[in-house]
Order: sequence, then structure tokens, then C-alpha cells
Amino acid sequence: MLETDEFIRVVKNTPLVALDLVIRSGDNELLMGMRVNEPAAGWWFTPGGRIRKDESIEDAFLRITKAELGASHSIEHARLLGAFTHKYPTNFAHMPGISTHYVVLAYELQIDIDLERLPMDQHSAYRWVGKNGDLTMVHPNTKAYFSHPERGLRKAAH
Repeated sequence: MLETDEFIRVVKNTPLVALDLVIRSGDNELLMGMRVNEPAAGWWFTPGGRIRKDESIEDAFLRITKAELGASHSIEHARLLGAFTHKYPTNFAHMPGISTHYVVLAYELQIDIDLERLPMDQHSAYRWVGKNGDLTMVHPNTKAYFSHPERGLRKAAH
């Protein structure tokens, strides 16, 4: 882990690479967590995390699913949705004038999860968003992972 001053220099000068977990239940609902940290604090967002230097995508997926979902899941059971650009005017350290830029690989994983058993480190609450769910506080970067024509979520192709 980098010291705060080193990491803020990285955030100021380079994009970060992350994995986002688009968790879909058997009922075709999407898992959202209320973010507690910047960037995007106070928004409903998919779980996810940064890929570390010298870490393979497969190992990052195992580590991030363990940290965010409470259990490791293999990337072999997930479907790559694509690469996305996330830009935020804020940063983790609340330093003025420093934005955050992520290149995110979004993976869909269909599993049923007990919301009461999810880790509370990065999110203060969790909910499932279904076709009639309220999307007003879902972050626009998360909305890019799915479409919601006629107030419903697009069913994933399996």
C-alpha cells in the first residue's frame, strides 16, 4: 500500500485500473451498495476494487469478491461486460483540484447473496435493484452497466 501523499500523486497523474462486480440475483435484480468513500460517496454503486500492481486479473477478482462479497468467486464464473471509463471530480483524500480517473473492467456474476452478511467496509447499506426499483441515487457510472428501458432492467444474455 502506498502512503497517502504517494497515492494522491498517482491519482493526480494516472488512471487507476479496477474491477466492478455487477452481481445479478436469480430474480434478475442487481446488487447495489451505498458508497462511504470518495469518489462517489453517498451513491448506490456496484461493489468493486482496484487491481494492484503485479496482480493478475484472476487474482484480483478472487481478492475483490472476498473483500466486497464476503466470499471468493472465480472469474471463470463471470461474464466480462466490457471496459468502461469512470471520471470523478473528487478523490479519496478530498484534495481540491485533483480528479479521479478509472479504467474499469465490469464483470457480471449471477449469485444470490444474503444482504445481511455482506461486509460493511466500503458500503453503509446494500439493496437489490429490480425492474421497478428506484434508480435516482444509482451513480451514472453504474447505470452504464445496464439499460433500463420502460423502467425495467435489461435481462442479461446467458
